[in-house]
Amino acid sequence: MKEKIKKINQKGKKYFKRVKEEHLIKKAFQENSLFYLFVLVCVINSTMLRFFTMHTLENYLAIKPIIADLGIVILLGSFSYLFKGKKRYTYLLVCSIFFTAICMINSIYYTFYTSFASASMLSLAQFIAPVGDAVVENVLQLKDLLYIIPVLIFIFYYHRLKKKGKIESYGKKERKTKWLHTMIAGAITMVVFVFTLSSLEVGRFIKQWNREYIVMRFGIYLYQGNDVIKSLQPKISAMFGYDEAKRKFDDYFKEKSDERDYTNEYTGILENKNIIVIHAESFQSVALDRSFNGVEVTPNMNKLIKESLYFSNFYSQVSVGTSSDTELTFNTSLMPTQNGTAFVSYFDRVYNGTPKFMKEKGYYTFSMHANNADFWNRRAMHESLGYDKFYSKETYKTKGEETIGLGLSDKSFFRQSVEKMKKIKEDHDKFYGLLISLSNHTPFSDVEKYGEFKVTMNEEVVGEDGTTSIVEHPYLEGSKLGNYFKSIHYADEVLGEFFQELDEAGLLDNTAVIIYGDHDARLPKKDYVKMLNYDMATETVKDNDDPTYQEFNSYHYELNRKVPFLIWTKDGTIEPRVVDDVMGMYDVQPTISNMLGFYNKYALGHDIFEIKDQNIIVFPNGNWLTNKVYYNSQKGEYMSLKEEEVIDEDYIKKNSDYTEKLLDVSNNIIVFDLLNPNKDEQKVSKEEAK
Repeated sequence: MKEKIKKINQKGKKYFKRVKEEHLIKKAFQENSLFYLFVLVCVINSTMLRFFTMHTLENYLAIKPIIADLGIVILLGSFSYLFKGKKRYTYLLVCSIFFTAICMINSIYYTFYTSFASASMLSLAQFIAPVGDAVVENVLQLKDLLYIIPVLIFIFYYHRLKKKGKIESYGKKERKTKWLHTMIAGAITMVVFVFTLSSLEVGRFIKQWNREYIVMRFGIYLYQGNDVIKSLQPKISAMFGYDEAKRKFDDYFKEKSDERDYTNEYTGILENKNIIVIHAESFQSVALDRSFNGVEVTPNMNKLIKESLYFSNFYSQVSVGTSSDTELTFNTSLMPTQNGTAFVSYFDRVYNGTPKFMKEKGYYTFSMHANNADFWNRRAMHESLGYDKFYSKETYKTKGEETIGLGLSDKSFFRQSVEKMKKIKEDHDKFYGLLISLSNHTPFSDVEKYGEFKVTMNEEVVGEDGTTSIVEHPYLEGSKLGNYFKSIHYADEVLGEFFQELDEAGLLDNTAVIIYGDHDARLPKKDYVKMLNYDMATETVKDNDDPTYQEFNSYHYELNRKVPFLIWTKDGTIEPRVVDDVMGMYDVQPTISNMLGFYNKYALGHDIFEIKDQNIIVFPNGNWLTNKVYYNSQKGEYMSLKEEEVIDEDYIKKNSDYTEKLLDVSNNIIVFDLLNPNKDEQKVSKEEAK
């Protein structure tokens, strides 16, 4: 045994001596410098992406994603050795452009969605063009172009090598050897990476619903590859996984009653009333009760809130489908899908939609929106949700009418909708209708059409002679947040006019109006910091060491994304009240179904008046919120909302487990069409046919 060890030591010494004497390491770098630069370019870009998006110490110090990205790049780049001369360079260039495109797309996407892009979004490309201005104006930033620089360096370096005649041309046998050795190096790198993973990390990688977590631990390239596989799920789900999904579905709902097993003060309170639902585009609660120089941003909403059942801690639960996700969750109490959107990828499923239940109760159900009927595939999906008719753009007069942003202005839309609703009231005993507004849509750049509302700050100055004058400071003028306040002021003004027109037409009699903000406005955090910390003396933002400086961190930003939700009746059937308990969009259907007299066993949310302060809001990215805690699953951190509360690990684990189960069940319900009463019969028929 000692002799064997001695021989191994001798061979090792000879090898290292040869490496040193023949300068093999230096030679290897010189002969393969183009390949090494390619690897460096791709890993630098993937690392930049993580640094530019997820601003946490854990991310900055993470080694795992670098190892994973390195392994993927080496494996893919190894095939370049099967080509010779310029073809090898072309292959490496194409690969580097491919990896750079992944980084750039995800960088841009993260700015808007605070998440990473999915291949399933390719099916939504048709919806990007109409909001192209919003992408350019609100999303594209200088950092998104920095990924091009390493690729330009790679191109420059190749031409420099070519000019000096240092492009190696290997023989066929040597090329295969180099390819094999590089493949082995890449495989070893991936094996090392795999051995660093925990079972929890592997489980979350498979589920793919927590994208930040995956990129932080698996790197962007492995995430994107896994995402492509997951995005094929709609195509293969009919063949695989149904039985397991059905088992989990049955287990989840087995304890839930088939009929409503409770009553409360709101049970049946709105039965037989007409219902008007207003989907308020990008209406964020930050605008409420806010004034500039004594002028309210949303005077009409402020007035309505005082007369309504108002939910002050209400949150949207959208993913990549934004408005369409809200419509899904509002109507069905289901969450957005993990890949793609229900409106586009799963419009042909069976849904327990509120309009469907209302039809069963004798209501005429309709939806109105002055945009193309196929935008977000609403034409098909609204039928699946149970609307009798969708009044879309083609049913509205647009020629000679005012346009704002994406199309017909809300002023014209609401005015024309009232005329349609008059006819509906004449023809039907009861109606349930949804009106989707449009003008308050990003990028909020039609400022000249929003009116004279200013977002300045006035200062009263006393002169030497004792007289006072007003000095106007620019404050939020010119900022995205400032333009948003101008836009929402217009939307609020139009909302007030709409209520007046409804009242004059008698449409508010025996009617309940429900208003919800569909999602937050996705505005930059720096604008909120400026709003809270504006220094009139310098007309800049205060330093964070100023004693009056108000911190606004990522947790504050997330909690600031809440939107309004209220229920109003002209005759006072619904008495004014403020509900402070946290509530999500998926809680709406269970809450109003109790008021309207129907029941959906498969709702994932809760009647807020039954669950009260025990409620939990689950977000599509795995984060969750209760009255006590906001939990960030990507960081594995939480923010306590009540200083006196002691939060233990069991509380965090219980709610995190609940979140994971709910997201899985919701996704399975939609993907596997589990609410379809004929699904089991269809499955049996297919198996018998085999």
